[in-house]
Amino acid sequence: MNSLNRFADPMYCIMRFVVGLLFVCHGAQKMLGMFGGQGVAHGKMMLAGIIELGGLLIAIGLLTRLFAFLGSGLTAVAYFTAHASGQMIKHVPPSTSEWFFPMLNKGELAVIYCFIFLFMIFYGGGRWSLDAMIWRKAAPTPASSTL
Repeated sequence: MNSLNRFADPMYCIMRFVVGLLFVCHGAQKMLGMFGGQGVAHGKMMLAGIIELGGLLIAIGLLTRLFAFLGSGLTAVAYFTAHASGQMIKHVPPSTSEWFFPMLNKGELAVIYCFIFLFMIFYGGGRWSLDAMIWRKAAPTPASSTL
């Protein structure tokens, strides 16, 4: 497995890019009416759409930790307010305890986003990101010997 370690950085970059763009699609649906959305978000949905559009910054690796934090929080709130509360389930009676399980309340995507973004908070943008290019410290020059 050690031979695969050399692909870890490029694969993380690809994952960050794809997840960020998929998150942007949710924001574009809410804010711009793309992908079958209405494009007339108000209140909490407008805030959610703005945060989701921030997925573009995650995709390019700029301010990755900040927007991953916002995305993780947003998807956790979405799961507990929309999915686990039973709002996404039409056929289950309101007194059931099955609302908590992601496979039953259609919240698995929110849970996956939440944990991917939680990982990104700790990992950052990675080696192949704008964060790394901007915040990279100049390598110290070796001291010259005076022999």
